Amino acid sequence: MATATNNEFFEALAALDKERGLPEDYLIEKIKAAIVIAVKKDYEVEDDNVIVDIDPAAGTFRASLSQEIVEEVENPHTQVSLEDAQRQRKTYKVGQRLVTPLKTKEFGRIAAQTAKHVIRQGLREGERSLQYSEMQSRAHEIISATVVSLDPERGNIVLDLGKGGSAVLPRNEQVPGETFREGQVVQVYVVDVIATERGPRITISRTHPGLVKRMFELEVPEIYDGTVEVKAIAREAGARTKMAVYSKDPNVDPVGACIGAHGARVEKIVSELGGEKIDIIRWSEDISAFISAALSPARVVKVELLPGETKSCRVTVPDHQLSLAIGNKGQNVRLCAHLTGYNIDIRPESGYYGEDE
Repeated sequence: MATATNNEFFEALAALDKERGLPEDYLIEKIKAAIVIAVKKDYEVEDDNVIVDIDPAAGTFRASLSQEIVEEVENPHTQVSLEDAQRQRKTYKVGQRLVTPLKTKEFGRIAAQTAKHVIRQGLREGERSLQYSEMQSRAHEIISATVVSLDPERGNIVLDLGKGGSAVLPRNEQVPGETFREGQVVQVYVVDVIATERGPRITISRTHPGLVKRMFELEVPEIYDGTVEVKAIAREAGARTKMAVYSKDPNVDPVGACIGAHGARVEKIVSELGGEKIDIIRWSEDISAFISAALSPARVVKVELLPGETKSCRVTVPDHQLSLAIGNKGQNVRLCAHLTGYNIDIRPESGYYGEDE
């Protein structure tokens, strides 16, 4: 390949690396493979008959045909006679290989097209691989995405995730009552990333409890540095979230850290979630104490853990607190059950008659 062409080739490589974000090494491997395929097709040889050497540092690009030196040629494509080889160098012996440099133009039109196709395919694969790596690193994270289009019939929204490509936010992963417009920037939680032939398939959500958890991790330094740990979280998106927190440091109040001075930290997250209520609860190893705290804002008189394989308990609350403990349409007790992992039977203080009721 002429020097000028070499320069153009390596300049193109550098441009692809910079503009498309495709590593030079990856591109070189794909281009080598493409040239090997092209030479194989044009010269009717196998992989080990083709030598391709690309050195960006030195600015060199060589393609050569390697043939076995034999006494009697059976395959003129992969073999060369000792007599013909010794015309080039008298010291050649049977069993050695004759390496003949090839000129790029000798690949022919079909070979060049084959190389272009494989390179193009390789670039697509590289982009998909990089896309997958990029998104895999963002799994279980919050990312900002831009609304590209809305499907009013199905209610689905297509979002542009930047380098990660695009993803669909289905209606069932949207917070009830939320509305979107084209061009709007939306925060979404990356639930999962799966590699497919068409690129990464990304599952995103606005309703996942992980969205609220990550918001607190980003907003509360004590969670970020590991002092405060989010032990459990239960969410009914758009309405209420309950989050149980624990502090490894006895001098740090985990609930206070999450609420912030004058409620600033929790209020910021509530605002970002469109007014969704958030109950922050102190986690406890004592399950009765944990269930009592989880039923807040209702006050609990007594928690009885019931025998049996299923985790169940009976909770007694003051009569005037019964509706508060149960919550609107059973929401408070339902979230408490999700948070603690216990089936909860709530009874008023006046109506509790003991184990035999």
